[in-house]
Amino acid sequence: MADTGVPRWLDEDEFRAWIGYRRMKALLDLQISRELAANQGLSEPDYDVLTSLSAAEDRRIRLSEMAERMLWSKSRLSHHVTRMQQRGLVTRKECPSDGRGAFIVLTDAGMATLRAAAPGHVAAVREHLIDLLTEEQIRVLGEVADTVVEHLRSRV
Repeated sequence: MADTGVPRWLDEDEFRAWIGYRRMKALLDLQISRELAANQGLSEPDYDVLTSLSAAEDRRIRLSEMAERMLWSKSRLSHHVTRMQQRGLVTRKECPSDGRGAFIVLTDAGMATLRAAAPGHVAAVREHLIDLLTEEQIRVLGEVADTVVEHLRSRV
């Protein structure tokens, strides 16, 4: 389709879907963040770092790889990791093959914090999203997410 310079406006259903998604995302993120902070004193980025590290081999990931996963700059992640280090949740280790690189490593305290936070976090995700949907809606939501993520990853 040729670009005529004229915007292709959203029809009523498309607009409803777009605005609904935006409101849902904002409210869901806010609710999940509130519960995570209230119950475990963690932010969503804290939780993302902890879960990524817990699933990684030897509970460690290169800082550059983690920044890429989180779609953050290395500088922003480095500052966040410093705050997590101060709380004893993670530590840094030098990368033997790259003197400028570093690994982020999940500490035992960080793993204990994650284990304590995970049941409440999963319960909140279930209460505010998963258990509200049918199996078909969950399948479709997964497909939609895969499609959009695949498209956007090629642009990052």
